[in-house]
Amino acid sequence: MLYLIFDALRSRLDAIGLYGVFALLDQVQFRALAGAGIAFAIVLLLGRRVIAALLRLKIGDPGMTDADALRTVTAGKANTPTMGGLLIVGAALVVTLMLADVSARWVQLALVVMLWMAALGGVDDWLKLTASRRGVKSRQGLYAWEKLVFQLGCGLVVGYFAYAAGITGAPVEAAHTLNLPFQKTYDTGTPTRELSDSLVVLTMPAYILVATLMVAGMSNAVNITDGMDGLAAGISGVVALGALALALIAGTQSWAQTLLVPYVPGTAELAVVAGALGGACLGFLWFNCSPAQVFMGDTGALCLGAMIGFLAVATRQEFVVLLMCGVCLAEIASVVIQVGCFKLTGGHPNGRRVFRVAPYHHHLHLGGWTEQQVVVRFWIVTAVLTVIALASIKVR
Repeated sequence: MLYLIFDALRSRLDAIGLYGVFALLDQVQFRALAGAGIAFAIVLLLGRRVIAALLRLKIGDPGMTDADALRTVTAGKANTPTMGGLLIVGAALVVTLMLADVSARWVQLALVVMLWMAALGGVDDWLKLTASRRGVKSRQGLYAWEKLVFQLGCGLVVGYFAYAAGITGAPVEAAHTLNLPFQKTYDTGTPTRELSDSLVVLTMPAYILVATLMVAGMSNAVNITDGMDGLAAGISGVVALGALALALIAGTQSWAQTLLVPYVPGTAELAVVAGALGGACLGFLWFNCSPAQVFMGDTGALCLGAMIGFLAVATRQEFVVLLMCGVCLAEIASVVIQVGCFKLTGGHPNGRRVFRVAPYHHHLHLGGWTEQQVVVRFWIVTAVLTVIALASIKVR
């Protein structure tokens, strides 16, 4: 709300000569970076109190796993507080409401995704964590199909309104184009940078389909990646900061046309949202690094993945973001390969397994890597992929 107050008082501040004091709030780049710092500070300041509250409520991870090979390595994590995603979502929400232009349609859609998926993850976590109180036969969280229905529902709703939000800009085709790798959105042979004739412009159904797959798919990918201390938080933090850069480029016409990527009016404000998510993830790592004092749970993982997917759709940079999230894609692919191969070769107990256990980070752990080695190396890979992804924008 701070930005809206500043915007409402802009003329009055200028009249009394105080506009220059608050002029930095007019720069979305400043608000994005300030948002990252404030979100980091919020998580750091409130972390111990929230962890203590979760302990009092006995909201801890029961330490259950379906893989016998993992029982010994995960036994020490039993009863570590979970639902720490409340810290990430809470900090990002506060910063977005404070520094972003919440009257902008893109910011409103980001808030819908954030709250929708955090609520879905929260319900799933709560059902898992209170199962013992409700009896042994009580369900262990939401069923897979229930989560998928709400994930797809979120993608459908957001995809529809995101398509409509893109119509506010001119030319409309840039906001709805399928931005292929190394494709030039604008024709460099024209002085006014007209749109290229080779663009693939998505119809509303196709756009909604892409949005749904990105939101639901990335939500599940980050959720599957969240299996070691600091792994999902570190990866999500790096990708969120990369998405910050993408939002600034897509939402600034001169930058987008210079780099030959789609210009989507209004998406620059999403840099504040991305910065808030990145800062919150880094703050969460203070408590989530090995040995973790708290886990983010589905409350954080489902939300972070969905937000990354949404930012990719809004900025028309799905392929670039997928490259940034290469580790998460490898993780979910390892699960699909493991389950598919197991079922195709007869199933339990004679089914063939490709990996020692899936997801892939556990395969490496059981193969001799320490948990810290897996996590840090996956961070490094994500950072390198993010740099390559951002650099690929210029190679057109």
